Amino acid sequence: MNTATSSASKTLTSHNTPQSEVEKAESEQSVGPTEWNPRPVGLGPWAEEHPGQPLPDDPRYDPVLLAEGDRRNVVDHYRYWRREAIVEDLDTKRHPLHIAIENFENDANIGTVVRTANAFAASMVHIVGRSRWNRRGAMVTDRYQHLMHHPDVDHLLKWARENGLVVVAIDNTPGCVPLETTDLPRNCLLLFGQEGPGVTEAAQQGALMTCSIAQFGSTRSINAGVAAGIAMHAWIRQHADYGNSW
Repeated sequence: MNTATSSASKTLTSHNTPQSEVEKAESEQSVGPTEWNPRPVGLGPWAEEHPGQPLPDDPRYDPVLLAEGDRRNVVDHYRYWRREAIVEDLDTKRHPLHIAIENFENDANIGTVVRTANAFAASMVHIVGRSRWNRRGAMVTDRYQHLMHHPDVDHLLKWARENGLVVVAIDNTPGCVPLETTDLPRNCLLLFGQEGPGVTEAAQQGALMTCSIAQFGSTRSINAGVAAGIAMHAWIRQHADYGNSW
């Protein structure tokens, strides 16, 4: 959680005196779009949000959400929509980008990868290795994201070949090509390893190439979840239509 936001939510000034209503309002308005907002997310019941208006009869809307409100982690375009309707609509917009992450030891970053893949409308996230993973970081976005499990790297590579996807591994091992100057394939599967060991040798051997992310500080590596987001956005910059973004 952003520490600035956390301290602001206490609504105290540096002199430990309560903020005025104006100061509090200004503090809330200064919260950025990716920071935790102290105000409730989403919308309340339809009757409260749209007084005097009849309930919509669109089959995409969920009667329970219309009656009780919708506080889910979805963009406002999908407020009150049934989960199945959201997935169906997303399926018309997904990119030919697939994401795979190896899950043999540490699954702490998989939730973050799934959430980011959802944000960029990736076609599917592939979990390689153990089928169970920590969903906490996904922020429930896995409910709207297609997932597939593969028992090992060979199974993933075979599936990618059969579905016309070019595999590009992301790591920082010797012989990597810079992600920043690489033209990524449009029909692409980005493959990520785990925190620490990185992408396995079998995965690198099966990939068209392995790309590295430029670093300039003292740390040996970037967090796997962060690296996945950087690589996904590199693909987005090259292939996505920004006119379709929210």
